[in-house]
Amino acid sequence: MLAIDLTGKVIVVTGGGTGLGRSMTETFVRCGAQVAICGRRSHVVEEAARALGPAVRAYTCDVRSWESVEAFLGKVVEDFGQLDAVVNNAAGNFLAASETLSPKGFRAVVDIVLIGTFHVSRWAGAYWIANKRSGHILNIVTTYTDTGCAFVLPSAAAKAGVQALTLSLAYEWAPYGIRANAIAPGPFPTEGAWSRLMPGRNFEEEYKKRLPTRRYGEHAELGALAAFLLSDLAPYITGAVIPIDGAERLQGAMFNYLAQISDRETLKQAFEALRQATRSASE
Repeated sequence: MLAIDLTGKVIVVTGGGTGLGRSMTETFVRCGAQVAICGRRSHVVEEAARALGPAVRAYTCDVRSWESVEAFLGKVVEDFGQLDAVVNNAAGNFLAASETLSPKGFRAVVDIVLIGTFHVSRWAGAYWIANKRSGHILNIVTTYTDTGCAFVLPSAAAKAGVQALTLSLAYEWAPYGIRANAIAPGPFPTEGAWSRLMPGRNFEEEYKKRLPTRRYGEHAELGALAAFLLSDLAPYITGAVIPIDGAERLQGAMFNYLAQISDRETLKQAFEALRQATRSASE
């Protein structure tokens, strides 16, 4: 049986202090990698680095800012001496009726997801090309990038852009030995993002019944896929968008069924109550 070995690799994970980013980081470390995690909240990434061990270093970075990304990745190369892969995981999402979306709310998600992914990928690609090194960009998209999805318009638009970015760079940068792939997770419960998308425990259990596997994804499953793609076991995989969702996408985009609810005002009120509750919990 082949083992996934990331020994000697230095990997950057944006949004690596919580949720799926932290879980992937944990898997990379178990496979022998050194990992630089970043986030806007320094105490969150620092706590994660302490918990995950000496192979992980924490950095404060706002991926929406080119200057912040430039300083962060330059420091990573200075501290570790190299950079082998970047995982663009930082994201934002919330439920909202599209007619109530503010331009600020839409822009907030697009800036983190699409602009942030461009910033990190652009810096890393230029670094690898200038230094004649191979590298790997791994982006986290979603299962509704091809179909769109009701009530998560900013995320659907931004993630579709990230998917196009992934495929564009995979072809353009292949001659340099740079691979670009994406993983499209289905429902993987996390403490942060999940709380903004699931109104409560009852709703969560009801949604699970709609899934063909009758279960949600486990973080270790996503971590294993990410580690495999970043390893030397997958040198010919580039330009791929790989779903990991237990076939959930085959029943339609995740939140489209909510569009069948005729009482839209009550639905909007539920979305707003969810946003207020998660905002209070994070304060």
